[in-house]
Amino acid sequence: MERPDLAASIDAAAEALVGVLDSAVSRHRLAVSPTQLRVLSLLSARPEINVNRLAELLDVVPSSASRLCDRLEAIGLVRRTADPRDRREVRLVPTAAAEVLLGEVRSRRHEAVRAVLDRMPICGQQDLLRALAAFGQAALGVQAANTETSTKARSA
Repeated sequence: MERPDLAASIDAAAEALVGVLDSAVSRHRLAVSPTQLRVLSLLSARPEINVNRLAELLDVVPSSASRLCDRLEAIGLVRRTADPRDRREVRLVPTAAAEVLLGEVRSRRHEAVRAVLDRMPICGQQDLLRALAAFGQAALGVQAANTETSTKARSA
């Protein structure tokens, strides 16, 4: 019997998950685009971020990241604040309204995933949980190795 292509299966499952998550959000009219939602998520997870770091994370030029933040600031979802350690540095901070929006999106996504999980047998859910935990641990190891390699390359 031929062994299934695990990477292809994971890719297909990831595509299905993205579809479930996207449809959970797209059914509700949001005041922001998917890219703006991603920016808000990044800002929420990284309270010390500035425009240059945001641009790196989005893989865009700083001027594009700044324009994205301008739009989010105009609708009251982002504030720019001076860094208390270096007043020349400007930090991006999600507002309370942004945090509420992110909470609503998270809740909708969790409900959508729960609906899929409810269609799975309990043993399948438990197997999935173990597999995801193992995958997460392995991914952390790969990320650590990649970080170490890129750090060595920069210092060489």
